[in-house]
Amino acid sequence: MNLRPIKNILLASLFAVVTLHAAAVEPHEMLKSAVDEVLAIAYRSDPTTVRLSERIRPTLNKYFNFEAITRRAIGPGWRQFTAEQQKRATALFSDVVIRNYADRFEAGDRPGITYSPAVIPDSKRPSLRELATTIDYSGKKYSVVYRVEQSGDNWRIYDVIIEGVSMIANWRAQLDPIYQKGGAPAVIKSLEQTLSLPFSG
Repeated sequence: MNLRPIKNILLASLFAVVTLHAAAVEPHEMLKSAVDEVLAIAYRSDPTTVRLSERIRPTLNKYFNFEAITRRAIGPGWRQFTAEQQKRATALFSDVVIRNYADRFEAGDRPGITYSPAVIPDSKRPSLRELATTIDYSGKKYSVVYRVEQSGDNWRIYDVIIEGVSMIANWRAQLDPIYQKGGAPAVIKSLEQTLSLPFSG
């Protein structure tokens, strides 16, 4: 009996398992990597004229699920957007989120961050996690909770709750009335107008 095909299959299966295990990252590891990368960029010592929003964009694109964030922020009306409108809205909203993220940064002492274990908020949706952190900055403590979801072998952020205020809920409260009045074109126009305003990040 020729055992070579069986050995090849076993080796291929073992390789696949090892590769999958190596690629899998726990949610708290993903979050810590994301925060460490952003802080390293924000507190870089060498001078640069490139805006912080542009410097952190690749990192945020890697760790944030902007399509999911945009879809949740717009709400049920998202299903009425055409594919092209969804693509445009996601691109615009990604810019808005990144700019707001950068705009919150204030130069000063590097913050201390305490990470709490990830929890499953809904037993019926095991692909979701919530990771609470405490940020110690200039003598004050702030509560920041990251909501993440599994995407393949990775975890990506889809909402940030700062001091009890959800980013998605906050944006939906603003965008839903706009959608109700003017549909997808009005939402897109509103995002374009937001991006046309000056910002500091």
